[in-house]
Amino acid sequence: MAKQGKTTVVTQQVKFEEFKADLMAIGLYQDSGSVPAAFAKLDKAADGKIADLLKLGDFTGKANETAVVYVNGKSPCPRVMLVGLGKQEDLKLNTLRQAAGVAARRADRLGAAKVALALHASVAGFDGEEVGRVLAEGALAGRYDFRDYVTQENTNGRKVGDMRITIVEPEAKTLGKIKSGAKLGTIIGEAQNEARRLANQPGNEINPPVLAAQARRLAKKFGFVCKVYDEKQLARMKMNAILAVGRGSVHKPRLIVLEYTGRKGKGGKKAAIDLAVVGKAVTFDTGGVNLKPTPFLDGMKFDKCGGCAVLGIMSGLARLKAGVNVLGLIPSVENMLSGDSWRPDDIIRTYSGKTVEVRNTDAEGRMILCDALAFAAERKPEAIIDMATLTGACRVALGEFYAGLFTNRDELKDGLLSAADRAGEPLWHLPSGPQYAEQMKSKVADLKNVAGREGGACNAAAFLGQFVGETPWAHLDIAATADTDEEKPYRAAGATGFGVRLILQYLEALGQGS
Repeated sequence: MAKQGKTTVVTQQVKFEEFKADLMAIGLYQDSGSVPAAFAKLDKAADGKIADLLKLGDFTGKANETAVVYVNGKSPCPRVMLVGLGKQEDLKLNTLRQAAGVAARRADRLGAAKVALALHASVAGFDGEEVGRVLAEGALAGRYDFRDYVTQENTNGRKVGDMRITIVEPEAKTLGKIKSGAKLGTIIGEAQNEARRLANQPGNEINPPVLAAQARRLAKKFGFVCKVYDEKQLARMKMNAILAVGRGSVHKPRLIVLEYTGRKGKGGKKAAIDLAVVGKAVTFDTGGVNLKPTPFLDGMKFDKCGGCAVLGIMSGLARLKAGVNVLGLIPSVENMLSGDSWRPDDIIRTYSGKTVEVRNTDAEGRMILCDALAFAAERKPEAIIDMATLTGACRVALGEFYAGLFTNRDELKDGLLSAADRAGEPLWHLPSGPQYAEQMKSKVADLKNVAGREGGACNAAAFLGQFVGETPWAHLDIAATADTDEEKPYRAAGATGFGVRLILQYLEALGQGS
């Protein structure tokens, strides 16, 4: 198989016009019309060809737009790529992150193995460490493409094996901060790509036992604790909701429990868990007895994206040596149709003791999450965040641009919205109050697993909220953001790794405040 080559991000102090690479990418604002002062010497070395292109109006500078100037002058780089940053007043950190992804993807297709990034040179107002971080994150995310099953003959338009990306900066003082940020960004970008790699794997390659084996591999590699509960142990624990959903498959369910300890308690006491992060991992979802129509079966390998994001988060935490304590939980099942499948009208006694009337076996994610959430709440963390490709209703409401945020604490909401903005993984706050919980009550059990079509994402979140007790809790419905069918200029089609950057950013702020 033709797996993608390694991407390395480094930094170097050098003048732009003196750095030798296959390509140098520079960032320009929309309708700037002239070469910024930072690149004046580079343009001179390129015989003024950058200025000539701008005068022609062939490059407008809209966000993620590119144009390549082929240089025959004195510049050591034979190509200079112009990358649009959009309007100056609209510039955000995520603009630079996406621009780095655009540059990496375009460079790959041009056959540039040595790439220089100078996207930040004409940008002001951001800390150098933040700049280095987002450039590294963006370059790694942009370069990644799922090619594990592509043959050597089919290169999918890519020409490069290993790629070395150098963030170039003339000033030593600024370079120090950029270098520090790029190290962080590399770890985060690689953690996100690990989540994407696992999420992109098809159902015949990744099932609950295999995902558990992958979790053990990552725990051993990066140094966090992993314990896996199989179907016999789950039965003794009375994790009946997880068992019910996974009953129809020959690949039996697993509960993957991960622990990262970044700080010790005082006086020899065990330190509190700062956060429990729970991720839904349905390795393939047929809908069960309520079988999905054929068009909706395509892409169901992505129903494990929440759990894969948890693995990315835990790997990133361990590599970052973050000063927080985090519990990761991944309930994993394959929701299949067989003679032993769970059925509508079944009543499941969940781990919490609450009973749930099954009204639809295609509402399986909330069932496996309810056992995991109750288990997490028993550990008394400071807060719980769950991530799940939970409802089509959230996709209808928000499209692919936002994940839904539901929470029982305003403080948690504010922290997540702030982290989402910095991470470039946007959230939109939606309600899940008592009126929605009322709709989830059953006449024959404590709860039912679906209500009406109206407010489907809100109802589902309200259902989950019944299993966390008084613990501060947030639910992220990532149904629309976890994967994409279409390639973006800055990212390949497939799994996005949504949630990895967001939660690592949230935990970074949490660690700084503790």
